[in-house]
Amino acid sequence: MNIKPSTTIRQDYNGFSKYCHDIDEPVILTRNGEADLVVMSHEAYRRMEARIKLQSKLLVAEKQIAEGEPLLDHDQVMARMRRKIDAAKE
Repeated sequence: MNIKPSTTIRQDYNGFSKYCHDIDEPVILTRNGEADLVVMSHEAYRRMEARIKLQSKLLVAEKQIAEGEPLLDHDQVMARMRRKIDAAKE
């Protein structure tokens, strides 16, 4: 776990920013010795957001399978994707 006092960001923003990008993980900022904020690089945030979205979609798919919903075969999936790509180009 990466923990820094809040003064770190105030005293040297550029150094703190570089630190966040270099470790590529969330950093907990403390205030008066207590955890206050969590800071991370934009890239790390985007990856975390993508993982959460993927996990959510996988949970939905697992529920659909468990409930016996019919599955799409490869050709159906590819056809849907092509239609969406073609619609986005227009």
